[in-house]
Amino acid sequence: MKIHAILLAALTLLLIAPRASAADADKKEAAQPAKPILCRGHYHTEEEAVKQLARMAATYSNLKEWKARAATIRKQILVGAKLDPLPERTPLKPVIHSKRKYDGYSVEAAAIEARPGFYVYGSLYRPLGKKGPHPGVLCPHGHARGPEGGRYRADQQHRCATLARMGAVVFSYDMIGFGDSLFLGWDHGHSQALTLQTWSSIRALDFLQSLPDVDDDRIGVTGCSGGGTQTFLLTAIDDRVKVAVPVVMVSAHFFGGCHCESGMPIHKTAKLETNNAEIAALTAPRPLLLVSVGGDWTKNTPKVELPYIENVYRLYGDDANEVANSHFPKEGHGYQLSKRQAMYPFMVKHLGLDAKGVRDAKTGVFDESKTVLETPQKMRVFDKKHPLPKHALKPGERVGVSEE
Repeated sequence: MKIHAILLAALTLLLIAPRASAADADKKEAAQPAKPILCRGHYHTEEEAVKQLARMAATYSNLKEWKARAATIRKQILVGAKLDPLPERTPLKPVIHSKRKYDGYSVEAAAIEARPGFYVYGSLYRPLGKKGPHPGVLCPHGHARGPEGGRYRADQQHRCATLARMGAVVFSYDMIGFGDSLFLGWDHGHSQALTLQTWSSIRALDFLQSLPDVDDDRIGVTGCSGGGTQTFLLTAIDDRVKVAVPVVMVSAHFFGGCHCESGMPIHKTAKLETNNAEIAALTAPRPLLLVSVGGDWTKNTPKVELPYIENVYRLYGDDANEVANSHFPKEGHGYQLSKRQAMYPFMVKHLGLDAKGVRDAKTGVFDESKTVLETPQKMRVFDKKHPLPKHALKPGERVGVSEE
C-alpha cells in the first residue's frame, strides 16, 4: 500500500509539473512586449493586396463607420511612429537668409529647429510681383542619393520655382541624411528616421503657417517616391493640409523600401491592418491626385488603389472634393516633366494659383524655362558666413522626440 501511494503521488507530480511550467512560460511571454509587425517593401503580393483591400472595405459601410476606422488608423500611425502624444511644439527659431531674385520668384536659404538642437534645412521659394497672402506648398523629396540628390535635384528645383512663379510660397526641405543634413554629417540610416521625418513635416507646416505672407487655409503637399510617402503620411495625420499630390508611391502591395517609410509598426498591429492606399484615403474629403506609372509598384493604381479610395470619397457625398489619377503606363519611377505637368493644373485649381504667364493657353503646357538651377553650394543654409548654432546636435545623436 505504501509503495502504491508513493507511485501515485509521483505520477501526480509528473502530471502537474509540466502544466505549471507551461503556465509560467505563458506568464513570461505575456510579460514580454509584443514584437512589432513590420510591413516592409513588397510585404505581400499584388493578389494578396486586393484581398486585403476587400477585408478592409468590409469593416465599414457608411461615413460614421469610416470616420471611426480612419481615426483608428491615424492613431496607429502616430503610436507606431512614436509620436503619440505629439511632442511639444518648441520654438522654431527660423533662420532665413541669402535671398536670390529670379524671373518671377525668389529663393532663400531656410532652416527651422524642429526639436531643440535638431535642424531641418531647406530652400524657401516665394513669388515676386504677386499680391498675398499666398498659398503654401511643402515639397518633401525622395531617395535620390549623392551630393546632388534630394532637394538639390533639378526636378525638385523646377517644381518649386514653377509653383512659386504661380503664386505659392514653397518650402523644399531635407530628409535626414540628405542635402545639407548629409553635408553636415547626418546619416539616413539614423534609427529615428521615420519619427524625425514625420515630425519634421509637421513642423515644416508650422513654419509655412508662421510666415505672414502665407494663407493658412490653402496648404498643399507634393512629393515623389519617399517624398510621396511623406506626402500621404502628413496629410493623413494633419488636416491642415488641404491638397495632396503623392507621386509614384501609393500602392496596396508595396509599403516603402526604406526604414524611414516602413521600419516602424504603422501599417499593422494585432488589432488593425492597413496599407498605403488606405492611408492615402485618409485625405478624404480633401482634393487628392495620385500620379502613377507602369514601371513601378503604382502600375495597378487605376484598377486597384484608385477604386478603393474613390469608394471612401463617395461616403462623403456632396462634401467630397476631387480624387483623381494621372497614370503614365509607359513611364518609370520619378518626378519627371510629364508628372509635374499633371500636378501643376491640380494645384492651380485647388489652391487658387495664378497660371498666367506660366501656362500656354493653346497647349496647356506649363513653362519651366525660367527656373535657374542652383548648385548645392548656393543652396546651403549654414556656411562660414552663417555658422551652425553651437547648441546644434552632433550628427547621429538621438533626438528627444518621444517620451521613451
